[in-house]
Amino acid sequence: MVAGRSLGRPFGWLWTAYAISTLGTWLAFDAFPLIAILVLHAGPTEVSLLAAAGLAAGAALALPLGPWLESRSKRSVMVAMDLVRFAALMSVPAAFALGRLGFPQLLVVAIVVGAADIVFTAATGACVKALVPPQDLLLANGRFESTTWTATMLGPPLGGAALAAFGPVVTVVADAAGHLLSAAGIRAMGRPDPRPEPGPAPSRSRVGDLFEGWRYILTDSALRPLFLNTVLVSGLIMATSPLLAVLMVGQLGFAPWQYALAFAVPCVGGLIGSRLAPRLVARFGRHRVMRTAGTLRACWSLGTAFVGPGAAGLVFLMCVEFGLITCMGVFNPVFATYRLERTPTDRVVRTLAAWSVAGKTVIALLTALWGLLAAVTGPRTAIVIAGLLMSATPLLLPRHDRTPRPGREPARDHT
Repeated sequence: MVAGRSLGRPFGWLWTAYAISTLGTWLAFDAFPLIAILVLHAGPTEVSLLAAAGLAAGAALALPLGPWLESRSKRSVMVAMDLVRFAALMSVPAAFALGRLGFPQLLVVAIVVGAADIVFTAATGACVKALVPPQDLLLANGRFESTTWTATMLGPPLGGAALAAFGPVVTVVADAAGHLLSAAGIRAMGRPDPRPEPGPAPSRSRVGDLFEGWRYILTDSALRPLFLNTVLVSGLIMATSPLLAVLMVGQLGFAPWQYALAFAVPCVGGLIGSRLAPRLVARFGRHRVMRTAGTLRACWSLGTAFVGPGAAGLVFLMCVEFGLITCMGVFNPVFATYRLERTPTDRVVRTLAAWSVAGKTVIALLTALWGLLAAVTGPRTAIVIAGLLMSATPLLLPRHDRTPRPGREPARDHT
């Protein structure tokens, strides 16, 4: 077992920067919906609109940047996006302190941060592929995944306690500080980016080049079903997140720290799953692990609709979330590794940007739709409908294993 083996100093700094930024983000878990509910007294429709419009407009703002990033220093782009997120987020506590915070500002900040998130994520994927040998990609992605779930486990309860002690915008300050420290960590990586591989001269507009990313995904027999599956699963999970906040905090009377705790404790499952993923792949094979974990992760969301009041309801929700997150912890690093292996180096940014834009757009559309649905039927019924749809998503998983596309050396799974 080589889980503790070093992947080099530059990767170490990148991993550290990612950990700091991710912890800051999860300290601010659902900060904007909570600010909208507690400070601006927003209802389910407004809370869902905040989440949906921020994602959709952010995706549209990031749309033309994918092709441009392909020939730029990924590290410089990542630093720039961290600084953009820092500045945008810090405007929220500044306006709150002056008594000028309103719903439109939250919306604008959500749009800017959403666009920067897409660009940063695409550049990070290309950076990891350049830094890490192909045989170590699963190991690297497993470390990112375990870091994500550790931050998700620690961040929300700490953020909820900070919110109760210091007010509703303190976690936004922590999130902004995390991005600033992340930028410093990326700058400390030292080794410059490798020169981008030369490719054919662009014959399309920037938007057309980004469509090339979608074209590549949708014409690839292995990536296409994974794309449809992951986009729909993420959309359904995130569409119900604001509704759970309204149900638990607004209707069932849970305190914000209890709401955060309900999603933090089950993240132990994500840490366990991400640590198990390389061993499971070594024993059962990548395709079987990806398909099994992808199927199991679709079985849990329906249970969130049946959360009740009090300690029993809290424990029940934690058990449901533990099952869901454990399956995601196994699936995500295996899927992310396969996607990087399957994508040529000169198309990584466009492909990841197209994937992210589509994912965030679907999340935005489904979040808005489920907000309207909840206004008509109530949050519980809307969550039930999402859970039933989620149970059908395994039909979109690839049924057969696929080798990498011709012209690229296949990478080996690594444990």
